[in-house]
Amino acid sequence: MIDVYSWATPNGHKVHIMLEETGLAYRAHGVNIREGKQFEPAFLAISPNHRIPAIVDTDGPGVKPISLFESGAILIYLAGKSGRFLPADLHDRYKALQWLMWQMGGVGPMFGQANHFRQYAVEKNSYAIDRYTNESKRLTNVLDKQLGKSRFVACGEYSIADMAIWPWMRGSDRRGIDLAEFPNVKRWFDEIGERPAVKRGVQVLATEYDSRPHDARSREIMFGATQYRRR
Repeated sequence: MIDVYSWATPNGHKVHIMLEETGLAYRAHGVNIREGKQFEPAFLAISPNHRIPAIVDTDGPGVKPISLFESGAILIYLAGKSGRFLPADLHDRYKALQWLMWQMGGVGPMFGQANHFRQYAVEKNSYAIDRYTNESKRLTNVLDKQLGKSRFVACGEYSIADMAIWPWMRGSDRRGIDLAEFPNVKRWFDEIGERPAVKRGVQVLATEYDSRPHDARSREIMFGATQYRRR
């Protein structure tokens, strides 16, 4: 059994979607990051970076339990465990891993910063907003060009690269991106979104998710000194 400790965010959705796609048995445990649950000792024991998601697989390699944090590492692990969604052909496999790393190193951090400065920052910094909005558009254009050559991101088959990138393309308008300007991304986004497992994956923990504007307490937990306290 796989226990997934997560929240209904893009990084959480990656793993939820992969688990739904593979059919691996799992239990989802909500880690409410607005309330500071990511800093509790039990969670820090499996995710020392106090970020979601993290998993504990009681039936890990050698029939020994294993815990993992970092969503990209989790996707690679689940692909290995299930034997699915990471191409067998080595050329395509490394292409998939390449685009997974592109998401981890580019899309996630840059889109996250765009979200922060456009939506959550109390003081609106025009330099930061322009920088991260423009970088988000640049990355979306990179993806659009790639999807002009391939049905799926890395190659001709659906892989963990698609699962990693797709959740971050949701709500693109909040980052100042109009998907109509990126027709290849729009075609791919709509196709992936129709997959039954993807529809199920984005509903995992959705009823627990709090979409209300941040109050002073949750803002401090998410963006204030609590984040940087030594533990």
